[in-house]
Amino acid sequence: MARPVVALLTDFGTRDHYAGTLKGVLLGVCPDATLVDIGHEVPSHDVLTGALELAACYRYFPVGTIFLVVVDPGVGSARRALALDTGAVRLVGPDNGVFSFIDAPSGTRAVEIENGAYVRPTISRT
Repeated sequence: MARPVVALLTDFGTRDHYAGTLKGVLLGVCPDATLVDIGHEVPSHDVLTGALELAACYRYFPVGTIFLVVVDPGVGSARRALALDTGAVRLVGPDNGVFSFIDAPSGTRAVEIENGAYVRPTISRT
């Protein structure tokens, strides 16, 4: 089985530990993952810019790539977390419009992430 590709797009910036900690958590879950930084410099909480950056690049990744998008002015709130499967790529992120420009073909599956097994026991504010 091929190593999973996980592409990361956040508004975390790179001046502190947040982007690196995210990568550490992901590698703790899946040590064989190939992590690709789309970018971590989306302006803070700028959902439109995050959506445009994602739309500009997702088609160029291998089939099966998982896109983790963390650009959310409502982080830490009751905002839903979503997972989408277009058949070509998978996307995980907040239900705030960041996936608005993805060509989601008929048959795209979307689910709310509710299962506590997918949440770390200690959750940071970010």
